[in-house]
Amino acid sequence: MKLYRFLTEDDTSAFCHKVSAALDKGWELYGPPTYAFDAANGVMRCGQAVTKEVPGDYSPDLKLGAQ
Repeated sequence: MKLYRFLTEDDTSAFCHKVSAALDKGWELYGPPTYAFDAANGVMRCGQAVTKEVPGDYSPDLKLGAQ
């Protein structure tokens, strides 16, 4: 099955570390990153979709970050 996650974080090195950790676990980038102003919190936010092929069947109970 193919899994999908959308990673988000404030525009700091924490975002790069989050994406790097996902890539290290075998996730692959899916499309370009996004960048938007979060007016409620007054910060820029980054986002990146990632996908990963894993064995088994999908279940909503699956912990995507643990894959």
